[in-house]
Amino acid sequence: MIRIKGLSFRYSGGVKNALSDISLDIGKGDFLGIIGASGAGKSTLTYAINGVVPHYIRGDFYGEVVVSGLDTVKAGPETLARHVGSVLQDIDGQMVSSVVEDELLFGLENFGVPHGEIESRIEESLAAAGISELRSRDIGTLSGGQKQKVAIAAIMALRPEIIVLDEPTGELDPQSSRRVFETLRSLNEENGVTIVVVEQKIMLLCEFAGRLAVMSGGKLISEGRVKDVLMDADKLEGAGVNIPRVATLARLLRKKGLYSGDTPADLRQAEAMMREVLSDAAV
Repeated sequence: MIRIKGLSFRYSGGVKNALSDISLDIGKGDFLGIIGASGAGKSTLTYAINGVVPHYIRGDFYGEVVVSGLDTVKAGPETLARHVGSVLQDIDGQMVSSVVEDELLFGLENFGVPHGEIESRIEESLAAAGISELRSRDIGTLSGGQKQKVAIAAIMALRPEIIVLDEPTGELDPQSSRRVFETLRSLNEENGVTIVVVEQKIMLLCEFAGRLAVMSGGKLISEGRVKDVLMDADKLEGAGVNIPRVATLARLLRKKGLYSGDTPADLRQAEAMMREVLSDAAV
C-alpha cells in the first residue's frame, strides 16, 4: 500500500534534513499512529505520502515513496489524491464551501464523479462519519469536532484507499477527540481504509491505532505494534514523548518483579494487568 525506502528530505534553504533515511511499510488496512516531539518530522512525512513534498514544497528529496503502486515523485499530488485523502491540521483552512453538502459536492465535481453517483456518495459518506443530520448546516456554525467529521466525510466521498491526518484533534476537547477517532476506527474496520494519523494525544492514539511509528530529529527510531513500542519507555521519553500513565505503571510493576506481561495500551488492558497483579499477590 505505502512503501517508503531511504527517504531523506531537506527544505529549500534548510541547514539540516527534515527527514533522514526513513524506511517504512504501511500495509492495506493498517491503522498507523505517528508520534514524536515538535519538529520531529511527523508532518513532513505525511507531506511525502500525499505528494505535497516535493511537488508543492520544494527541497532536496532522496529515496523512494510508493503509494498504491505510484511513485510520488512521478505521479504528483493530483493523481495521488485519487488514492490518498488528507485532513490537515488547520481544518478551517481546508474548508472551501460554506455549507456541509457543498463541501462534499466540491470534491466530487472536481474529480469528475458521474452525476448519477453523487447523491449516493454524499449520503453514504455523511452516514459513515455520523453526521447525516448536518447536511444542510452552515459550516461556520459547527463545532471543531463536527468540522473534523465534515472534512473526513468530504474525503471519504472520493473513496480513497488511504486517509492521512495531521493532528486532527489538536484543537478539540477530549469528548470530540474521541468521536473523531471512533469515526476513523469505523472507516478502518468496516470499510478497510488505511489510516495514517499524526497525533499528540498518545493515550487516545494507543487505544485506537494498531501500530505506532516514533520519530525524533527527522528519524524513525521505533515502529511496530503498540504494545511492543510502549515496552521501550526509555526510548520514547528520550524522543520527548509523554508515555501513557498505564505504561509507566507497567514499567514500575515490572521493575519490582510484580508483572511480566505486555504493556497495556488503554484502561481496559490496564485493568486486566492490575487484576493479574492482585491475583498473584493474593496467592
